[in-house]
Amino acid sequence: MKGVSFLATVAILALASSFVSAYDPSPLQDFCVAINDIKSGVFVNGKFCKDPTMVSANDFFFSGLNIPGNTGNKVGSNVTLVNVDKLAGLNTLGISLARLDFAPYGLNPPHTHPRGTELFVVIEGTFLVGFVTSNPNKLFTKVLNKGDVFVFPIGLIHFQFNIGETVGLAFAGLSSQNPGVITIANAVFGSVPPINPDVLIKAFQLDKNVVEYLQKAFAPN
Repeated sequence: MKGVSFLATVAILALASSFVSAYDPSPLQDFCVAINDIKSGVFVNGKFCKDPTMVSANDFFFSGLNIPGNTGNKVGSNVTLVNVDKLAGLNTLGISLARLDFAPYGLNPPHTHPRGTELFVVIEGTFLVGFVTSNPNKLFTKVLNKGDVFVFPIGLIHFQFNIGETVGLAFAGLSSQNPGVITIANAVFGSVPPINPDVLIKAFQLDKNVVEYLQKAFAPN
C-alpha cells in the first residue's frame, strides 16, 4: 500500500508539473531567437528558433525608444511596444517593454493584458492609475509622480491617465514576450463583425440609440 501511495503521489506531482510548464515554460536553452522560416527552425514556445550558429548581436537589439510617440489622437496617448515581433531575441524569455507617451490629460484607456503582468514606471508627469479586480470588482487606484512605480496584475482591467498640464512619459515592463492587449471599449463596441446590439443593450442597460452611436464611434476605420 505504501508503494501504491508513493506512486500515486509521484503521478500527481508529475501531472501538476506538466500543467505549470504548459502554462509558462522556462527557456530550455540560453536563447531562442524567433525566425519566420519554419524550414530552418525548431518549434519552441510559439516561435521557431533561428539556428544558433546564425544568431548575431542584432537579434538582441532594438533602437528607437528615445523617439516620442504620436499622441495626436482622440485619447491623447501612444504606446510603442517592443515585443517578440519587434525584437526576435525576446523569444521564450518571458519579457517585453513599452514606451508610453501622453499629451496633457492624455489617457491610456481601460484595457487588459491577457498574458502579462505590467510594471509601470513614471519618467515625467503626474498620473492617476488603477486596476479593477475580478468579481466583486474592487478598484485599486493611486496618483503617481516622477520615479514612482505601480504594478498591474496579469489579466486585470487597468488604466493610466495623465492628470498634469504637461506631457507625460512612462515605461512599462511586461511579463510576456507577447502580452497582448484588449482595449475594453474598442473590443466591446468596435469588434468585427459587430456584437449584436441587443446583447449590448441588455448587458450595459443602455438605450438602443446609445449603443448604435457607440458602435459607430468605435468602428475600425
